Amino acid sequence: MVQSANIPARLPWFALLALAMTGFICIFTETIPAGLLPLIGEGLHITKAMAGQLVTFYAIGSIVAAIPFAMFTAGLRRRPLLLVIVAGFLVFNTMTALSTSYALTLAARFFAGVAAGAAWGMIAGYARRMVPDSLKGRALAVAMVGTPIALTLGVPVGTLLGNLIGWRAVFGLMSFFTLILIAWVLWKVPDYPGQPTNQRMTVRQVFVLPGIRPILMVVLTWMLAHNILYTYITPFLERSGLAERVDLVLLVFGLSALISIWIVGLLIDRMLRLLVLISLLGFALASIALWVSGTSAPVVYGAVSLWGLTFGGAATLLQTAQADASGDEGVDIVMPINTTIWNLAIAGGGIVGGALLDLFGVQSFPGVLLILLIVALIIAWSAKRHGFPGKQ
Repeated sequence: MVQSANIPARLPWFALLALAMTGFICIFTETIPAGLLPLIGEGLHITKAMAGQLVTFYAIGSIVAAIPFAMFTAGLRRRPLLLVIVAGFLVFNTMTALSTSYALTLAARFFAGVAAGAAWGMIAGYARRMVPDSLKGRALAVAMVGTPIALTLGVPVGTLLGNLIGWRAVFGLMSFFTLILIAWVLWKVPDYPGQPTNQRMTVRQVFVLPGIRPILMVVLTWMLAHNILYTYITPFLERSGLAERVDLVLLVFGLSALISIWIVGLLIDRMLRLLVLISLLGFALASIALWVSGTSAPVVYGAVSLWGLTFGGAATLLQTAQADASGDEGVDIVMPINTTIWNLAIAGGGIVGGALLDLFGVQSFPGVLLILLIVALIIAWSAKRHGFPGKQ
């Protein structure tokens, strides 16, 4: 990949935080409907289940677009491409705010998901190009900090604002923030050329690189376990009497995730493998605690806090491992592949969790989580030479 001639020896904070804001808008736009389903249903004269498809169509857009978009835009300059993607959020969130048609709203959500898939495909590579090798992991940690913040604030803040100003105004507010982001990108984010044709790698070439497939398997198993529990956290909390305190439980999760981001940012460039193994082991221990004492509110709060600590830095750890394994030539292709696998895990969490809920009840969740996490641990441990090497 062609690099800028002058790479700063320190973190370009304003530029990286603009990328973090992009990630924040991706996640916030995705999660907003979850807390606004009744209001959206009333506004569009549809059922809550139909309103829930606004989340589904967003995820489908991300899955469909991530890899093709990265392949067809690999040669384009980075900042103009980022501006087009951010402008997509402006257009489609505004359409959602103004639409009175369910079909048009679904279309807007699908194309907003396309913008998200495109954004996730380039944020990691963009962040890593701004810094020397010794700071690449830390730069990615900063660029990804918007994700746990949005996961923490998305549903509760979206719900609060929706009740205060209406669901359409919430989407309008997102469009306003997107306008600010466009100005921010123009002000502080450096531009880089795209990849020359002779330096581009195909999806197949990247997929068969040593270490890539083990990392992607860890992504799938780890995120599937996470999304089974995260998607159905409300029914799971009923056993401990915390179903009415979902907001507080998710706040505990989110604050722990923010602490995790900070820890990972400090240590990732020296301890990536160890951090991955500790995170998987910690999530496994939280699952055991929920399995043994999932009816105890104090245990649930403790397990959720540990779960957040293991999840906050997960995206940074896994994307850094993929970027290291794919190299500069493959990073802009491996990230869209990661986005696709990640969104499949989100969809899979909904499907598998729903089936477990109907067939066996929420008490079956921790055991299934533990199995998935043990598989992820074995894969990560075995990928010592390629994928999750011992030395960074």
